[in-house]
Amino acid sequence: MFSLEIECDPDDRDLLVAELWEHDCAGIVELGAARVRAFFADSVDAGELQLLFPGAPMRIEEERDWVQSAHDLLQPMEVGRRFFLVPEWRDDPAPPGRFRIAVNPGMAFGTGVHETTRLAIEALEEFVKPGIVVLDVGTGSGILAKAAKLLGSARVYACDTDPVAVEIAGDGFIGSVNAVATASVDLAVANINPETIVRIAPDLVRVLRKGGVLLASGFELAEVEQVRAALPPARDVRKKGNWALIVAPGSL
Repeated sequence: MFSLEIECDPDDRDLLVAELWEHDCAGIVELGAARVRAFFADSVDAGELQLLFPGAPMRIEEERDWVQSAHDLLQPMEVGRRFFLVPEWRDDPAPPGRFRIAVNPGMAFGTGVHETTRLAIEALEEFVKPGIVVLDVGTGSGILAKAAKLLGSARVYACDTDPVAVEIAGDGFIGSVNAVATASVDLAVANINPETIVRIAPDLVRVLRKGGVLLASGFELAEVEQVRAALPPARDVRKKGNWALIVAPGSL
């Protein structure tokens, strides 16, 4: 067994993790927002991996069940007022009054661990009303789309440009917000990265009906002004740790 310690841009971490699993990774541990340690069996070609991830330090690991060790680090968690996120290999029941969502940590961004995911879930709890139509842009693991459905949305559309993420989420389409009809949703949530939000901001606003709400996250506090400048005047900026979420109305 050996491992690689790989640095990455936090915004690209979900794609990195998906790529690692495709190369027969046995387990992944997050060392921080910008570093992961990936474990591989000795049968995996270490030379090929080092070509794919140049500069990533390799370490020979002691004999132990690294898959189980990685699993043990991920425990069920309560998020917001109404949700209970559980790794898919556990059978913990939800506490009374909470919705249970099984998550597949590591395969796509959106396990509930990250601050932006928790910010988005908490905002959905506030703004999703029974019968509304919701759009989840950059759905990742699909956790925000699932949360919106459980909160009573009449219809949830989910999209992602990553085919792996769409497959994992299980309900969505490959593509982005530019494929969505004008004034067709009541709430749009985009937990992605600041550059993408700025680029697709006109479409995020376009798809909202009158009185609609946009929840934009996936960026750090230092990037808030960059994102705010591309959106309608923010109703609110919410913070968790070093990360932020903007609540914006659906008109420029």
